[in-house]
Amino acid sequence: MGALDKKIDFAVVFSVKNANPNGDPLNGNRPRQNFDGFGEVSDVCIKRKIRNRLQDLGEAIFVQSDDRANDGFKSLNDRADSIPELSKMKKDGKKSNPDAFAALASSTWYDVRAFGQVFAFKGSALSVGVRGPVSVHPAISLQPINITSTQITKSVNSVTGEGKSSDTMGMKHRVDFGVYKFVGSINTQLAEKTGFTYEDALKLKEALVTLFENDASSARPEGSLEVHKVYWWEHDNKLGQYSSAKVHKLLQIDMPEDAKEFDESWITLNSLDGLKVEELNGK
Repeated sequence: MGALDKKIDFAVVFSVKNANPNGDPLNGNRPRQNFDGFGEVSDVCIKRKIRNRLQDLGEAIFVQSDDRANDGFKSLNDRADSIPELSKMKKDGKKSNPDAFAALASSTWYDVRAFGQVFAFKGSALSVGVRGPVSVHPAISLQPINITSTQITKSVNSVTGEGKSSDTMGMKHRVDFGVYKFVGSINTQLAEKTGFTYEDALKLKEALVTLFENDASSARPEGSLEVHKVYWWEHDNKLGQYSSAKVHKLLQIDMPEDAKEFDESWITLNSLDGLKVEELNGK
């Protein structure tokens, strides 16, 4: 596979309608908000969705969700031990070469060479940190979000013989409508260390375009989250023609406060001399 010889920046615009894109467990699982009332989807949540899409696309993933694990392993420790060389290095502890461990783990699992990973397991003196080249910012809504909360009740008996009860079981929360944006970058220096290739970058782009496919749940019904635009900037050198901050600011979105549907006319995409951008529609 070809080495990544150019810095890459990207941005994703998506909408949420009658769904909870990322619940906050410290706030009754309400959709995340910052102190100004803007909606937020954490970078950890976004990376989870990227991992899931890449797994759907056939990539080997180290940090798999329990409900999506497709290799039979019940823990990260078991998954690491499934590679004989890694298992041996874990047992050898500090006698092992951390760089060799990191290189083998990165070549084995896409998410390790993309996002990095800390390998520290109980019973092993070996501790290895891999710093990945792909960085992702949290997604922030363009306008403060309105949250609707609904009480939910049970409609069946939990135990045979119980009298039927309609006691309140809890609450469900949803964002009525919101448009979110997140940005990210791929660092070529770190890509060289983990073996992240240009082909890997193209797979990431494909995952971003289809980010919410096969992601439905009670909180996120099918079609309630939709990717509208993905912007992909490829610089002409490893260090980049411009800083990521300047590139990300090229995307300006002027969303009306009372909007109920996404409209492409809100978007203004500025340019920088010599920097090309690929604009993709969500699928």
